[in-house]
Amino acid sequence: MTDAPIGVFDSGVGGLTVARAIIDQLPNESVLYVGDTAHSPYGPKPLAEVREYALAVMDDLVAQGVKLLVIACNTASAAMFRDARERFTHGAGIPVVEVVLPAVRTAARRTRTKRIGVIGTEGTVRSNAYADAFVADPEVTVVQAACPRFVDFVEAGITTGPELFAVAEEYLAPLKAADVDTVLLGCTHYPLLSGAIRWVMGPDVALVSCADETAADVYRQLVEHDLLRTAGTAPTYRFEATGESEAAFLRLARRFLGPEVAAVDLVQTGAIPLPVPGRSTNDQTTDEESR
Repeated sequence: MTDAPIGVFDSGVGGLTVARAIIDQLPNESVLYVGDTAHSPYGPKPLAEVREYALAVMDDLVAQGVKLLVIACNTASAAMFRDARERFTHGAGIPVVEVVLPAVRTAARRTRTKRIGVIGTEGTVRSNAYADAFVADPEVTVVQAACPRFVDFVEAGITTGPELFAVAEEYLAPLKAADVDTVLLGCTHYPLLSGAIRWVMGPDVALVSCADETAADVYRQLVEHDLLRTAGTAPTYRFEATGESEAAFLRLARRFLGPEVAAVDLVQTGAIPLPVPGRSTNDQTTDEESR
């Protein structure tokens, strides 16, 4: 069981920042990632619909033999974390880690003024998952802002420039007006925009990445449940998706994970005929040349 992979799930590619953080913090662990790109984005969808999609993907991860589940999607965490814990932890003995509580704990420790900003998708903000998680400290004031276009910028590879700064100024205006001293990045895409967000908010505002904090929680869960991988062989990284665009998935996977991840086993799954190792395609060549 300890040699089994960590199962990481997201609505699309944003959760690859969580996978990246897990690989960095736990370099001996294998990772099996599933992006539900057929139903992405989750943000605008009703939470009941998100719950249905998310549980189905996690059922598949369990069937593939993962030892721990990571809900690397803020909207899915808000929609079904309790259901997932009941089904997989209590029902099957598989620990489940999500992205909301680890980031909330860190933000609560870092704030000096007790004024915290939370940015996320429309679904995450609408769910009030982060605001509700801060109720344990009645002195904390939470100011939320939905930043839907941030995802578009990240997936287009735009992390700087006048257009992004103008949108960021608009989205972050309520947080600046509230004089928050900590901003929680409540979407797994947003760490790639840390530079722009920090530029708009100012250098004295702390940014909390849900990706990094989730990876730290994965580390703790593996230690507590005696699930750390002990094999001396190299870990495996497998990435699956349910949508239709092979080229877009591969391009974004490289952007999120970085070129230093050399061992990636792309397997055929769902509706995407992902290339097998050793096969080259024009799309892959184009993607590499455009980086």
